[in-house]
Amino acid sequence: MTKDVIALTTRMPDPLTVLAGLLAGGPDKLVGTAGEDAVVQLCDEQGRPLVSIEAPLLVQVAGEAERLLGATAPPVPFWWTEARATTGVEEAELLAGTFAARIATLAGGSAWPPEAARSLAVVKTDGVSVAPTPAAAQPAVDALTDKVAVIIQDRPVIAMTAWLSDAFRAAANAELGLQIVTSPGATLSPAVRNSLSGWPSRWVVQDEKDGYYDGLSGAVLRWQNGMFATVESADATPEDPRTPVAAAYQEVTDTGERQLAISFRAVHPADDRLVLGGALEAVWQELTGQAPAGWGTAEPANLPWSLRRLTDVAFDRAPEPTWLVVVGSPDRPGLATVRISRTKAGVEEDVTLAFGYGPGEEPPLDVLPRVAEVLATRHHLQSMLVQLRKARRDLAVPPRFEGPGVPLAFVLGAEEVREMPGDRARRTPLSEPPVQLGPRSRPALYYPLPGDPSDLSGWQDFERLMRHLKGA
Repeated sequence: MTKDVIALTTRMPDPLTVLAGLLAGGPDKLVGTAGEDAVVQLCDEQGRPLVSIEAPLLVQVAGEAERLLGATAPPVPFWWTEARATTGVEEAELLAGTFAARIATLAGGSAWPPEAARSLAVVKTDGVSVAPTPAAAQPAVDALTDKVAVIIQDRPVIAMTAWLSDAFRAAANAELGLQIVTSPGATLSPAVRNSLSGWPSRWVVQDEKDGYYDGLSGAVLRWQNGMFATVESADATPEDPRTPVAAAYQEVTDTGERQLAISFRAVHPADDRLVLGGALEAVWQELTGQAPAGWGTAEPANLPWSLRRLTDVAFDRAPEPTWLVVVGSPDRPGLATVRISRTKAGVEEDVTLAFGYGPGEEPPLDVLPRVAEVLATRHHLQSMLVQLRKARRDLAVPPRFEGPGVPLAFVLGAEEVREMPGDRARRTPLSEPPVQLGPRSRPALYYPLPGDPSDLSGWQDFERLMRHLKGA
C-alpha cells in the first residue's frame, strides 16, 4: 500500500473538513504540528507521528496532477492536500487513506490512489507504536543513519514536493546524503534528478533479480555500513574496481523520442527595478510560441506564470538563494529548474531547461541562434549550452539507460567575449568559426557543434573548445 495519499478537491478543505479527516483515528488520537505549523500530524500515545498532513495547496496550473500522478484532477483551480503515512505501520497507511477519502467526500473531488481511499470508517490504532525520533522527526524521512537519510516513495513520478524539498534541505544542513528508494515502475521528475548529483545521494530502485540498483547509473547496490552503496564484481581489482550493472537498467528501446536541453546563466546588475524570469520566458516563447504555463517553489507547480510575482518571491528570500520549478502546457512538455542567487557579480539566474518531442515532431533547431541572440542582447547572458538527447517526450526520468545528450551549440556572452585576450574567442580549433550575435562592437559568440544524437564525438569538440577558451 502506498505511503502517500492525496486529495484533489474543487473546494478548499475548511477547518471543519480537516477536523473530520483528522478524526479518522478516533476522537482520542493525538494531534500535533510541525514545520512552523504548516504540517499537522496524527500521533501515537507517545506523540510520535503516524500520519503527517501538509497544508492544502491551491493549484492553478493545468496538467500537474496528470503529469505527477497520472490522475484526472478537477478543473483548475483545485486544491491539493497531501498526507504521508509513517512507513511500515499498516494502520498509519489506512489512516492516511481514510483522511484523504473524507476530505475528497466533504470538499468535492477525488483521492489518489483510489484504492488507498475507499473507506470513511474510523481506523483502529489502539496500541500502535512507530519509529522513535529522530527518524520520525522529519515527516519525509523513513530511516536515518550517520551517513544518509533514506526516503521510501511509492508514486508514479518522484517529484520535488514540499516534503522532499524539506528533506533535501535538512539532509544538506546535517551534512548527510539523501537516498530515495522506489519501486521499479517509478520515474523521477527532472527537478529531482538534478538534485541527486552529489555522492552519497542516489536513487535506489528495488529489483527482483539484483535486489537494488542505482536508477541513474545502473550500478547494483547493497545496504552496507549505514547506506546503499555499490557492489564490486567478482573479478574486480584495485586497478579496475568494476561495478556490476543491473540487467533491468540495460533494457533499452529506442522510441524515437528526443529532448532539447538548454542550460544557461544570466548575470544581472543588482537593481531595485530588476524583473527576474524574463530570460527563461524569452527562450520558452522563441521555442514554443508561448510563455511558460506555471511555476512554484516545489512540485506541483501551482502558480500561473508571472514575472512580477516570481521576482517578489526571490527578493523576499534574498540574500538566501531561491529555487524554482517552471512547467509548460500539457501539449508541449517543458520543465525548467531555476536557481536565483545574489553574488558579488550581481543577481544570477542559473537555468536548466528541457522540452520533449515525439517521433513525429522536429525540435526547432533552426531557432537556436535567434534564442541565443535574444539572451545575449536583452538578458545579460553569460554562457549557454544546448544539447539534444534520446529521451522521453514526457521528460520523466526512467530507471533505464538513457544516452547522454550531444552538444549542439555553446554560446559565450558579450562581456565574457570582451574579457578574452586578443582573438582567442574568435579563433578556435573548431572547423566552423563562431557566429557573431548582437552589435559588431560588442558581440556575443555562438559556437555551432555537430549535434548528431548517435555520435558522441561532439563532446570532444566541446572539450577542445573549453580548453582553448580557458587558455589551456
